[in-house]
Amino acid sequence: MLQGSSGKSSNVHQNSLDDSSTQAGPYFDISNSKNVTTILGKTTYLNCRVKNLGNKTMTLQVSWVRHRDVHLLTIGRYTYTNDQRFRPIHNAQTDDWTLEIKYPQLRDSGYYECQVSTTPHMSHIVYLDVIVPKTEILGAPDLYINRGSTINLTCVVLLSPEPPAYIFWNHNDAIITYDPTRGGVSVVTEKGDITRSFLLVQEAKPSDSGRYTCNPSNAQSKSITVHVLNGEYPAAMQHGGQAKQPRLYSLLLCLCLLLY
Repeated sequence: MLQGSSGKSSNVHQNSLDDSSTQAGPYFDISNSKNVTTILGKTTYLNCRVKNLGNKTMTLQVSWVRHRDVHLLTIGRYTYTNDQRFRPIHNAQTDDWTLEIKYPQLRDSGYYECQVSTTPHMSHIVYLDVIVPKTEILGAPDLYINRGSTINLTCVVLLSPEPPAYIFWNHNDAIITYDPTRGGVSVVTEKGDITRSFLLVQEAKPSDSGRYTCNPSNAQSKSITVHVLNGEYPAAMQHGGQAKQPRLYSLLLCLCLLLY
């Protein structure tokens, strides 16, 4: 039987205690059986450490149950689901009973219960949060700069439990390789809770125009289109400002005629 819980914090029911050398029977080591946040598609592990189980593994079983549908996933070292993404891991030399989840999806978020088949049964709940990191490029979707200026692009990776291992920049689908013959191209990446990657292209030329894409290792890519201008103004910008100048001049001319 499953026992419910509220909130995302781990719950340990009345038959389980904190780690204590005075505890005679099996109990959960809470400090090593924590909630987990993982990235969409990245293999993750839910751990349940059961102390003082000893030789009772012959009669007592450690199981994993998914709360969402009250589905029994594993018993001991055996899988009891047709979903092959789930697999139990246990080393006889340790007290850890781990549930491996390959390619976790958003629907896998929720409560998972580690149970020990004592009478009454012991249970400890772990919450799994599967998230999708978000990628943004400041100023997207279009950036207009004059020839000879510096292209300065900033890519931001948000909502990631860990920084991306790497961030690649592409220009028109080709990886930017910092060709020394071009020169003036550099990337600076600052990793943290919010990771930022800065792409600088100095002395911009018309050939530097095109789509620039930020590709983090742990998030979806994001693109921006850069337009390097030779002093001309594209139609979109003319509509916003240049095209209005003749009308302004006409109004000024009419005002002068009225005054005189």
